[in-house]
Amino acid sequence: MAVGFLDRSRIVAPPGWSRWLVPPAALAVHLSIGQAYAWSVFKPPLEKTLGLTGTQSALPFQLGIVMLGLSAAFGGTLVERNGPRWAMFVSMVCFSSGFLLSALGVATSQYWLVVLGWGGIGGIGLGIGYISPVSTLIKWFPDRPGMATGIAIMGFGGGALIASPWSAQMLGAAPWSIGTVATAFLVHGLVYAVFMSLGILLVRVPADDWKPQGWEPKTEHGNAMITTANVSARNAIRTPQFWCLWVVLCFNVTAGIGILEKASPMIADFFRETPTPVGTAAAAGFVALLSLTNMLGRFVWSSTSDLVGRKNIYRLYLGAGALLYLVIALTTNASKLVFVLCAMLILSFYGGGFATVPAYLKDLFGTYQVGAIHGRLLTAWSMAGVLGPLIVNAIADSQQAAGKVGPDLYTTSLFIMIGLLVVGFVANELVRPVNPKFHEPGSTGAAVRSETR
Repeated sequence: MAVGFLDRSRIVAPPGWSRWLVPPAALAVHLSIGQAYAWSVFKPPLEKTLGLTGTQSALPFQLGIVMLGLSAAFGGTLVERNGPRWAMFVSMVCFSSGFLLSALGVATSQYWLVVLGWGGIGGIGLGIGYISPVSTLIKWFPDRPGMATGIAIMGFGGGALIASPWSAQMLGAAPWSIGTVATAFLVHGLVYAVFMSLGILLVRVPADDWKPQGWEPKTEHGNAMITTANVSARNAIRTPQFWCLWVVLCFNVTAGIGILEKASPMIADFFRETPTPVGTAAAAGFVALLSLTNMLGRFVWSSTSDLVGRKNIYRLYLGAGALLYLVIALTTNASKLVFVLCAMLILSFYGGGFATVPAYLKDLFGTYQVGAIHGRLLTAWSMAGVLGPLIVNAIADSQQAAGKVGPDLYTTSLFIMIGLLVVGFVANELVRPVNPKFHEPGSTGAAVRSETR
């Protein structure tokens, strides 16, 4: 019976069903799994109650991001085959179970259960949940794919804005107890299960012959590099376009997550030796501001890509991002306003890159297995999730050991990020329409060959 309820055939929308009900269904899942960005709230309580180091308390987050990419890559084809309700259900079970197992781990002082629960099992829920609505939204909004995926993926970026204050309030102030931390994990698991269930019940897929009223598929797209053919996930990874986008996503994420993971100590270090140092509360406000721009960038920039084209918007992310890093490196701690504005824009490009890439994939490979292709591409996120923090933290630690302070702790990292963004810019310039030999038999249409969008 459960299999029947989750079956794709059970969620084909009847005539007249509003497609605007699908974004809320996607948001119910993405706002929940977006809690991942609020993991830092749990770090101090875990370190105090279980006697952990900072490196140890980061393990669940690191494993969760790795598992997100791997589960999205290996589970993408299953998501396409079984449909979004099945995928959302699997995500809910894994994500909530991760919290429940973590609660048991804290209650029994077995930290490995927290790592396995939140990082391992919960990480699978992150990956399956992240890609679950993507192809469905693109099929419902063929006229505005960037906007549609931006709405959902905005939820992942904004999940921490809900989770951070809620989790902090539940955990309370130090000193923390084993019972308090275990209860927080337990409540999170139960509440997120209920919230994600709303998306599971609400989501629908369009009928095969459905199209938006008054909209007709275009066989010519002007200057847009868009195909009306389809490429399978198996063939997509054999194309140079896939690997160019892999590099683009990996380096754009590396540059953004390097600041995001180190945001609070970074702004404190930059202005520590100035007449107006940044206090703890102001640093926390800076982190919240970056989370907000990360979230808004996912919607604003991805929606803009529907107007200017995917290739052009990535030129902005990568080219302007490199220039903003250069401004920070050259101005150092001369102006808080310049530093904050540059960081906000970089994080908006970071979020926008996530939200725009599904539409970029749809343009190049069609809608046939875009969710599965997106899942495989997210292995770039797994790599960046390790690479970005490693670059920034390792260099800062070595510079500190050498006796340097302030902006000097990060100057080398900033120039490395500039280099990575330039490489990503070049990779984006190399993207061309997919060779027709990779198209599925019976696919109609061809890519319009242009280098302008």
